[in-house]
Amino acid sequence: MSELTASQAHRAYLERTRFGALDGLRALAILAVLIHHSALAQEGGAWSRGFLGVDLFFVISGFLITTLLLRERDRAGAISLRGFYWRRALRILPLYYLVVTLAGIYFVIGRGHLEVLQIWPAYYLFFANFLTEHIPTLYPTWSLSMEEQFYLIWPLVMIWLPPRYWGAVVLFGVALNVVAVTGMLGALGITAFQLGPLWVHLPDATYAPLLLGAGLALMLHQPRGFALLWRVFGHRWMPFGLFGILLALIFGLLPQILAGVPYLLVHLAMTGWLATLVLREDSWMHPLLRLRPLVRVGVVSYGIYLLHLLVLHVVRLLGEQIGLAQDSAVFLLLYWGGTLLLAELSFRHYERYFLGFRHKPLGRVATGTRNAQNKHDIGTTATGAAGLERLGKEQDP
Repeated sequence: MSELTASQAHRAYLERTRFGALDGLRALAILAVLIHHSALAQEGGAWSRGFLGVDLFFVISGFLITTLLLRERDRAGAISLRGFYWRRALRILPLYYLVVTLAGIYFVIGRGHLEVLQIWPAYYLFFANFLTEHIPTLYPTWSLSMEEQFYLIWPLVMIWLPPRYWGAVVLFGVALNVVAVTGMLGALGITAFQLGPLWVHLPDATYAPLLLGAGLALMLHQPRGFALLWRVFGHRWMPFGLFGILLALIFGLLPQILAGVPYLLVHLAMTGWLATLVLREDSWMHPLLRLRPLVRVGVVSYGIYLLHLLVLHVVRLLGEQIGLAQDSAVFLLLYWGGTLLLAELSFRHYERYFLGFRHKPLGRVATGTRNAQNKHDIGTTATGAAGLERLGKEQDP
């Protein structure tokens, strides 16, 4: 297994200010999404499951957000809601609102799609996951709406409820999502309802992966939970094992339509894969996920996600003019290369400006409102203010 004991590995985990595999993992997730939104993805084909890249993003996000909140609470004895929401706003809103505004202006005013006027405000309020139709190029915002709803509620749960109930909330939320997707809540009189242009329901792409990522963070933060996962997933080769299981589930063992329990199995495999990559920094897969091109794609993956359908729309218009097939190498190069270039420019010259404000006074983690509850001798690097801000600055989802 390893020369480290579970307690030594746990201390190293708690002191870690950067999870070295996560940007590479984000890159794989966004590449899957790019393939899904291309002519390569045919229904039922080998590339038809690229949408699951979004679910992988959810697991990573739930894990990182909860880890940051747990470490802040341990260090300072409290979670700063003001700081948390400030950092989330600066990470998400600048590019998001710019894209929503430009896309709305283009399609409503420029292209004359006046019928989408009534759904346009829903994007600004992060209700896109409850829309049944979308402004073209803004469809991916459904997932950002789900994340923002999670970010709104989960920190409040961690503040208002004692820690002994957090795991139960995760299990209840996951179970509720699985049951809701199967339609069994209807027997209890709980059904979807219309609210203006919104269809309020628990969609097939559920909150479960966010909650499972949060549950993983809760387990790894505690010595007993970490020791259990270390025994099961702590081998250096284990990331390849879990990745193989995930591929087998996605491309062979599960039905084409994922819902309910089959979808949950995929999410559990993703959570296990993530566990193998954050338990230790020297797994056999880490060198691959640390390759510079992958890391850079992961760093700008948020921009890629928001911008890729805008670029695809432009390339399609160009392709129609010059007779370029959407499955041709030139088309895909323009689409994917243009998306990466635009995301890089956005990150360097737009998003980074706002990110610089995340750890100014308003966005700092809570400072010792009471003595930190260092019951488990958790170390001082990642749990100190500087360590927390480094973890948040470098890998905040």
